[in-house]
Amino acid sequence: MQAKITVTETWLRKHRHLYDGATRHPFIRSIRDGNIDISAFKTWLGQDYIFVRAFVPFVASVLTKAYKGSDDGNGDVEVILGGVAALHDEISWFKKEAFKWGVQLSSIVPQKANQEYCRFLESLISPEVEYTVAAVAFWAIETIYQESFAHCLEDDSKTPPELKETCQRWGSESFGEYCNSLRNIVDRQLEKASDDVITKAEATLLRVLEHEVDFWNMSHRRT
Repeated sequence: MQAKITVTETWLRKHRHLYDGATRHPFIRSIRDGNIDISAFKTWLGQDYIFVRAFVPFVASVLTKAYKGSDDGNGDVEVILGGVAALHDEISWFKKEAFKWGVQLSSIVPQKANQEYCRFLESLISPEVEYTVAAVAFWAIETIYQESFAHCLEDDSKTPPELKETCQRWGSESFGEYCNSLRNIVDRQLEKASDDVITKAEATLLRVLEHEVDFWNMSHRRT
């Protein structure tokens, strides 16, 4: 008996070109190929630190929505709570890496693409945004990083040794399992969602993909 194709799988097939643009961006390929401009990496590091700080209240809002809008038996709250807890370590990691690379985080000014992405996150915090829609954004953001940096850890990659830890942080199998847990949450929610919510959720996925590409562009071109 053939397995049922989930909504997320349908979306990823439908929007494969955009998805590949986000997960196989020239910035990521430059890390994988070993020819990244370190100044571009430093740009990404500083800008992503700012983004992660904005990501914290967003994830906290997803946790609140899960508490109110999910079935206790599915464990949504526990999965998302794990993501919230991990952000403390992530922020500490950014500070440590910034010190190592000589990036002064206190003097970083968010660039336009970063500002727009953070504003988008803030818009999803609103109580009017359905749990399913917010969960789609959360899953997509985490998964794009997982697939992007996992690409840099493949056997034939030439990722510089000094960037391996960065890639391992998001490209590891354990982070991949966490992303799969988020995807399971999303697919369960989408199965029972109205057509209106599904439409909004798909539009949210597309917005995330566009913002991710813009964020990589900002880092790669330093503009």
